[in-house]
Amino acid sequence: MSDLITFESHTTTIVPVVRHRGRQAAATTDQVAQEWPVAIVCNGISHAVMMCTPADLEAFALGFALTEGLVARRSDVVELEIEWHEQSAEVQMTLVQHAFTELKVKRRSLAGRSGCGVCGIESIELLDLEAEPIEPGHFLASLDPEAVARAAAALPERQVLQKQTGGVHAAAWCNAAGDIVHVCEDVGRHNALDKLIGKIAFARESSQDGFVFLSSRASYELIRKAARVDVPMIATISAPTSLAINIAKQAGIRLVAFCRGDGFVEYTSG
Repeated sequence: MSDLITFESHTTTIVPVVRHRGRQAAATTDQVAQEWPVAIVCNGISHAVMMCTPADLEAFALGFALTEGLVARRSDVVELEIEWHEQSAEVQMTLVQHAFTELKVKRRSLAGRSGCGVCGIESIELLDLEAEPIEPGHFLASLDPEAVARAAAALPERQVLQKQTGGVHAAAWCNAAGDIVHVCEDVGRHNALDKLIGKIAFARESSQDGFVFLSSRASYELIRKAARVDVPMIATISAPTSLAINIAKQAGIRLVAFCRGDGFVEYTSG
């Protein structure tokens, strides 16, 4: 799979609106975030259809494959190709044979229990709510005490699509000093994280050498995704849920929330 990926952009659209202020009304236009169905196809078999902002789709597909456990490592995906349609897209992924064989076994296991589909979980027992401990690293020991505040202050200026539309989430990858290395945006917070993880994988950077900063609350699926790729720390602008806290504790992930100004609330210590 080539490392030279061109990230296509179909991010916004202009729509007519009537803007009201007090007793005045004026016809004008507004810029809104695009939301398209995007199919992820593995070796010719459709695995999932996600609603997302149709940009950085190569990174999204690779990140989704890693954070959802479709593949174990970046090298399991040997080719990615996007098929653009008028208001939808498909990402065709070619997996190495052993990874595709394992994925087919997982699909059969899901389909055979309680009528559960691959993407629509209908049985509580099928929810993956257990996290293995992440690989230990030295990142947290080297973390600058001001890193979270630095990332929180810098993120708004890096949220280009948010400034245009006011309707998307961001996921940022930050180093130990709190400097933002990558930012991905999407109408879905989980999609933004998948895109970010995909970009890290494309760049062949270690997911253990930084932390994720999210412009959202910390829900369980975000922490579960981060745990699968050994992210040592998650910081969020808003609150965590109880299940997010539990999964972070299981995995050994440091979870901090309400990251605003120079303060935050720490829920786990890693």
